[in-house]
Amino acid sequence: MRIDAWLTTHGHFSSRQRAQTAIKTGHVLCNGQPVGKPSQPVQPNDQIEVTGDPLRYVSRGGLKLEKAIRTFQLDFLGKRMLDAGASTGGFTECALAHGAAKVYAVDTGSGQLAASLRTHPQVIFYENFDVRQLNLEQLDGEAVDVIVADLSFISLTHVLPAFAALLKPGGFLVLLIKPQFEMEHRVSLKGGIVKSPAMRARAVKRVLDCAASLGFQAKGLRETDVEQDVQKNVEFLAWLESDLQGQ
Repeated sequence: MRIDAWLTTHGHFSSRQRAQTAIKTGHVLCNGQPVGKPSQPVQPNDQIEVTGDPLRYVSRGGLKLEKAIRTFQLDFLGKRMLDAGASTGGFTECALAHGAAKVYAVDTGSGQLAASLRTHPQVIFYENFDVRQLNLEQLDGEAVDVIVADLSFISLTHVLPAFAALLKPGGFLVLLIKPQFEMEHRVSLKGGIVKSPAMRARAVKRVLDCAASLGFQAKGLRETDVEQDVQKNVEFLAWLESDLQGQ
């Protein structure tokens, strides 16, 4: 049996993805030596040791939000939050770990949210649902304190107006900006990767300009830096606050 499958079968990790991440970051030992690859076979007499779970959350998204919380010193304690593009729930799990009182997890897909979050008493999830169709009634009749968003194949400029209507005055946004989905005009990207720093900057500016037009003020911006891969797109975390006087 492959060691990533062995680790999952024996309850060390909830998924093979988490096991593979632990292996790649040196957190799994076989007979006292770091495991070299997830496909390494396990022999009957092998001694397997797990020294930690580097992922900590159901997906890497949790690490990205954690980075934003630490970098921007954000306070989630007691907050009601909307997670747009929740997927498996990395952002949701991270927010709960940092004291969020309730999370409304919304995604256009289905069957993705981790089982541990589906049954969590502080999580309400909407599957097969476009966040732009969400209304206050579905948020228990009240705007939320925080909105976080990790969306793909759609520009954030298309959803920011909806966020403005769902966020309390004085609330804040944490946006994961993906330049490949924020190009103003269609451009040919080799491998779908935005390599030009100037193009990335224009994409980010487009999102922030749209947010400003809706009454949001940019308070912080940085690259995610979470296991950044040169073969993947650079992503940016943006922290924005709403107008204290209301939209």
